[in-house]
This record gives sequence, structure tokens and C-alpha cells, in this order.
Amino acid sequence: MSYAASTQIPMFSGFNAQMPPNDAELATQALQEEAMYRFPSFDADAAVMLGLSIRKRFRASSRHVKVRGMIISIQTIAGHTLFSCTVGNLGGIDGGGDVSLDSWTCLEGMIAVVRKTGHSSYYVEKGMNAMGKTPRQLGVQGEYKINGGAFPIWLENAPCCPIAVVACYSGSSQDDHHMVVTAVRDYLKKIARDSSVLPPSTMGTGIPAIPMPMAHQHTGPGRPPSTVGRRHLNSRSYGGTHKTP
Repeated sequence: MSYAASTQIPMFSGFNAQMPPNDAELATQALQEEAMYRFPSFDADAAVMLGLSIRKRFRASSRHVKVRGMIISIQTIAGHTLFSCTVGNLGGIDGGGDVSLDSWTCLEGMIAVVRKTGHSSYYVEKGMNAMGKTPRQLGVQGEYKINGGAFPIWLENAPCCPIAVVACYSGSSQDDHHMVVTAVRDYLKKIARDSSVLPPSTMGTGIPAIPMPMAHQHTGPGRPPSTVGRRHLNSRSYGGTHKTP
């Protein structure tokens, strides 16, 4: 047996390892999430349920142990606040709290990105990086904050523009985006399950029949039924007078 055959060196397999997605792939994924997660309807009650779901998820996550603070806001596309919440204590000037003083400014800047572009702030961030553009080149500098965590709320039957924005901010672009998208996905699954099983009172599709009053029948002693409003049988026309013999 030759020496070369007995001393085979294993090939380097580092290129076969799964590589993390690049910015272009993450932007494509974020765009697909916007297309998949559409609401059949959305109102103030739905905003409260969705906002409380995000709050509960964050408090149960490992990230709550690390950063402890998060702010959540759900607003209409016109700027009306439907839900607003702070998880943790507001920090002072020394930055010792769970939520810093400029957290709400960052969150409002993320929501402004969604209002301007119609897309999630995470998609704008990853798309900008994939194209090698700057915020100034995209026209989203100044008050805008390009950071993941703000997601548009679309209706199924209104593809022209989103009607609201759900956003959370804890300092991590990817984690905040994932938190919001997961909450939206599970909320839509829940209302789909609830709507598939209707209560018995809503199973009927027809209009219930209105019972018609039956003619009174005098079958025994006592006061006879009233004849007010009845046309006399001997009258020849409506409104005719009764002639006595």
C-alpha cells in the first residue's frame, strides 16, 4: 500500500456550512411577511389584544432578562394612537432605567418610516443595506429611524395602503421585528380559528320569521275579543258606514 493512499487528509468542509441570510434575502423575507399577514378587519379592540400579546411575549422571553425594557405602540396610518405601553421603568438622565428617555423618539421615527414607505422598517433597513444606499439617498433622514420593529397592518380587501402600524422597540432591530411579526402571525391564526367555529346562535343564515297574530276565537264565557280596527262585513267598501235595518 502506498503512502499517499494511507494518509488522506479530509477536505475542508467550511464552505458546506449553512451561511446566515444576507441583507437581500432578509429584505425579501420581510416583504413576503407583509404579503402573507393581512387582517380581515382591524379596530381599537384588535389593537389592544395585539399590543397586550406583544407585551406578554416580551415579558416571557429571554430578552426581557437581558434588556428588561420595551415600548409598544399601535397607531393608525393617520397618527391616532390605538395602543401604547411601556414595559419596565423609565430611565433618568443617568440612563439607569429599563427604558431610555429617547426610546419613544426612536419608536416614532420607525413608525414614520412605515408611513412614508408603506413597508416595515426592517425591510427598509435590509433593503437599503443590500443596495448600498444611505438614508439620505432614500429620503428617510432626519426624523426617520431605520430600525426593525415597525410593521404595517394591511387589510385583505384594501391593497392600496396599510391602515395602521404596530411597532415595538427594545434596541435590537432583528429581535424587535421578529417579536412583532410573530405576534401578528399568531393573532391572525387565533381569529381564524375563532371564526371557523361559530356559536349556535350565528349558525343560521336566513332571516327569522316574524310570528303573525292569530285571529281571536271566543270559546267560552267572558269578555269577547275586541273588534276594533276590523271592517264591518256589511260595508261595501273601505271606510263604508254600517246601515241599520
